[in-house]
Amino acid sequence: MSEKNLLFEAFKQTKYQVAGHGKREVHILKEALQEFDGQQESDIYGKGKIIEDFQVKMATYLGKETAVFFPSGTMAQQIALRIWCDKKDLRKVAYHPLCHLEIHEEDGLKELHQIEPVLLANKNRLIELDDVLSMEDEVACILLELPQREIGGQLPDYETIENISEYCCNKGIKLHLDGARLFEILPYYKKSAVEVCSLFDSVYVSLYKGIGGIAGAILAGDRDFTEKSKVWKRRHGGDLISLYPYIISADYYFDQRLEKMEQYYVEAKELAQMFNSCHAVSTMPLEPVSNMFHVHFHTSKEQLEAVLVGIYEATEVGLTSYIRATSEEACYYEVSIGDLYAALPKEKVKQVFLMLDQRMRELKN
Repeated sequence: MSEKNLLFEAFKQTKYQVAGHGKREVHILKEALQEFDGQQESDIYGKGKIIEDFQVKMATYLGKETAVFFPSGTMAQQIALRIWCDKKDLRKVAYHPLCHLEIHEEDGLKELHQIEPVLLANKNRLIELDDVLSMEDEVACILLELPQREIGGQLPDYETIENISEYCCNKGIKLHLDGARLFEILPYYKKSAVEVCSLFDSVYVSLYKGIGGIAGAILAGDRDFTEKSKVWKRRHGGDLISLYPYIISADYYFDQRLEKMEQYYVEAKELAQMFNSCHAVSTMPLEPVSNMFHVHFHTSKEQLEAVLVGIYEATEVGLTSYIRATSEEACYYEVSIGDLYAALPKEKVKQVFLMLDQRMRELKN
């Protein structure tokens, strides 16, 4: 058995886990279905009360004219960019080098839509206004990801977003929001979803990340945009005969967890402080700006895995099930705070970080 599997198996055996809402088990759907009459009609090929009511609810929350439910964010965002490219008859869009479309989608944007990406900034920092102003290529759309997940969930200051939005409006460039974690960043900006989304022509939000639904996404914008997105959704095979298990769970957990985003944000800052108090450990960003951040360790992946397995066995608390190496002497993992953190026994947490600090110091001696 590999070291990676040892860590994963040790994590599964722990009584308490620090991040997330819990295991992705069938009870997630069973709980959401409890309030529903079994005779409730399902949606059929994108129509019906269940899907239409939820789409209206999300459009209202986001402050957009209309919204469409998609089975995946990957599908939704490729379609959004295709629509804006077609509108301007220009197959170029701009986004961050570590954008999801660039590194996680097997070149879907290029292969399926023949859209050429223009990469803004560099992979180690956020997009700034100067990056937009200095673009040499003409583009149909700029995509901003808030927060920028692959660099620890960093966020630009709000004025930067306002300035980019104004520039795009003046230049006839559409601005699209990759808001997979939109709900989670609102406490930091102290803004409503309507205020943030008003700066963008189109908006995507995930329905399984922060709120913990089964799967699915919302794509929102004006009516002309969303009507076009429905056509592309059908072309992509996204109009399943029924999507109600995803919609019901998304609606239920949206109501359950939306008001907890401030709590998750505060808890993420508290947890990051504890990591930063340990030897050879640091978080990115140093103080989180949402419920998520990265934890970096100045030791090898193999050494850290052995340390964590020992801590899990001694404390019954699991920090993570995986570690990613960044070099032979450094590694990291991602934290996203959800419901589980509040249930952790405080003495157990204290024990975990005392042990982590001690073990990290021992590795360097």
